[in-house]
Order: sequence, then structure tokens, then C-alpha cells
Amino acid sequence: MSTSTSTPSHSLSPALVLLFAFCCGAIVANLYYAQPIIELIAPAVGLSMHQASLIVSLTQIGYALGLLFLVPLADLLESRRLMLLTTLAAMVCLLAAAFSSAPGVFLGMSLLIGLSSVSVQMLIPLAAHLAPEASRGRVVGNIMAGLLLGILLARPVASLIAEYFGWRAVYVMAAALMLGIVVVIATTIPRHAPDNRGHYGHLLLSLFGLLRRYSTLRQRALYQGLMFASFSLFWTVAPMELVRHYGFSQTHVALFALVGAIGAIAAPIAGRLADAGHTRRATRVALVLAPLAFALTLAGPLGGVIGLVLCAVLLNFAVQLNMVLGQREVYGLEQNSRARLNALYMTSIFIGGASGSAIASPIYESFGWQGAALAGAAFPALALLLALWHGRRAAGEQGLAVGK
Repeated sequence: MSTSTSTPSHSLSPALVLLFAFCCGAIVANLYYAQPIIELIAPAVGLSMHQASLIVSLTQIGYALGLLFLVPLADLLESRRLMLLTTLAAMVCLLAAAFSSAPGVFLGMSLLIGLSSVSVQMLIPLAAHLAPEASRGRVVGNIMAGLLLGILLARPVASLIAEYFGWRAVYVMAAALMLGIVVVIATTIPRHAPDNRGHYGHLLLSLFGLLRRYSTLRQRALYQGLMFASFSLFWTVAPMELVRHYGFSQTHVALFALVGAIGAIAAPIAGRLADAGHTRRATRVALVLAPLAFALTLAGPLGGVIGLVLCAVLLNFAVQLNMVLGQREVYGLEQNSRARLNALYMTSIFIGGASGSAIASPIYESFGWQGAALAGAAFPALALLLALWHGRRAAGEQGLAVGK
């Protein structure tokens, strides 16, 4: 596979950055509509409550598969066409889920919804390609703020629609939104033909080379995978806790999720910190905040609903902060491989997310909120220990190099 270095032929205007952010948020929301309403969906499609979290975890597994097998194509084929095809497929799968009643069919559509919602991860590397080096972190951070808002607003939107129109209307609405996104992509997103020349098989094989070559990629993927496991566990279990033990309606759950959306302010902050060279310090702050967020829910007077609200805000902030810091580092590794680097980075994240979602219901049903909180805190705590170890090892290697 041959590559050549090219400079961006388009510039990113503020309006185009805003459009990218909107599209990312709208598309990624497909992965999260089900989280606050799985207790409504499960009995309607014949799933037990122990199986309910499969709806979320299969969607995230589908997304991880799409990241691994579809997103790398953006380094080989024209990006806008790929985004159009995958978004159209997402629309069809959402409609099929809306009208399915069999558990196997619904779970299959959940997997395919995730698989076909990966165009968001084609948009982000395209934005990184178009942005100047000096402002790349800020641009990616602003777009990631849109993505996080999509993740966070998907839950209150789903809760409100399900409260008044039923859960199936959530999927119909999402399909209609995908149709609108198709029109937006077709009419406003610039075409981008990559410089790579080669075959799909070579492209996939090159993923292993990238993973082996860059320790930064491996480390950042591991940190964020653990963070996202915690994030997915929280947002799968928190609505159950609020409904069962605090008498929340779906409207109240929606308001809770809206408060959690405050954490989206982390994205532009992270971009600016990365551009200013504070990546390592900011990473450690993020990895400390996440387990602290869960600890607040178990701390006496801060427990209950107040503790859950504080946890939602802090956890969202920490996860988004660490994600953008990692993306800024990963995108700087190799210009002509950004889609593949992003695919590897995000695949690990959603494998972590799927793992967190999969264990959420069983842990909560067996051990309640306390068990879920301890599990949620353990993931970022492990990431923090690994980051400290990697930092110490890197400092030692640097000292040896200087000594020579």
C-alpha cells in the first residue's frame, strides 16, 4: 500500500465545525436511546431483566465491529459516500427495530444499529485532516463536545418520548433523524479522497502494524476502554436505581440525564489543554475524577439522588476529558492513517463499553447500587494505576537514554 502526504484542500469554518458536531451527536445517539428504557423494551420483546442489558451491549459490540471493519475504509475510499451508505443502513435498522417483537430479531437489529452508526468515526478523522495542526486539538474537542451531547441527550430524549408515545416511537424518531442527516451529509460535507492506494485486506492487516508500532495508541486505547466500561455501567444502572428506589418516572430520568450533560464542557477544555502541552497532567486528573465520582454516591449525606447527580456530572466530565486528550495524541501519530488509528482507538473504547453494559444488569440485580458503584470505580482506578506505571517506566527509559 502506497501513501503520500497531502495538505487539506478545504478549510474548516466555524459553521462547518458546528455541522460536524451536530452530525456526530445525532448519529452516536443511536447507541444510547435504549439505555434508560430497557425496562420498557425487554418485556415487550420477550427478554428477561437479566437479559435486558444485552440490548445496550450488543449495540456497542456492533459499533466496535463497524469501527474495526468499516471505518478503516475511510483511508481507502471517498469518505462522504461511505458516510451516506452507513447512515442509510442505520435508518433501515432503526425502523426494523421499531416494529420487531421477537427477542432474536430485536437483538439482531440492535447489533446492526451499532454496526451502521460508525459514520461518526469517519467524520472526526476528516475534521482532523482539514484542521490546521495548531488548532487541531481545539477543533476535535469542539466536535467531540457535540458527540458527547448526543450521547447524553439521547437518554432524556428517549425517556421523554417513551413516557408519552411509547418506546417504539423512539426508534421511529431516530430513523427520521438519520434521513435528515443523510441530506445534510450529501449537501454540505466536503468530499475527501484519501491518498492511500491498496486493497481492503492490506488495509485491515495494517491495523496490526499500527497497533504494534505505537505504544501511545495501545496505552490511550486501554485507558479509555476502562473509562468507557465505567461510563456504560453507570448509565445502564442509574436509570434502574432511580426508577426502582426513588420512584422516578421516565420524565424525571430525562431531567437527571440532562443535568449529567453538563459534563460535555470537558471536550473543548481538553482540546485546549492538549494543544498547550498538558496532556499527561490532564489525563491523571481525569483518571482520578472518575472513581471519585462513584465514591460520592456511597458517602453518607452525599448519597441518594444528589450523589447520583454529582456522579453523572463528574463521570461525564472525566470520560470526555480523557477521550479528547487521547484522540489528540493518536491523531498526531501518522497523518495518512488517521481513520485506522481512530478505528483502533475507538474499537477498544466500545469493547470496554460493551463489557461495562453487559455486566451492569447482573451486578445490579445481585448486589444493588453498592456493587455497581464499586465495579464502576474499579475500572478507572485500574486505568490510573496503569497510567502512573507507564509514566514512571517512560521516565526511567528517558533517564537511561540521557545517561548513555
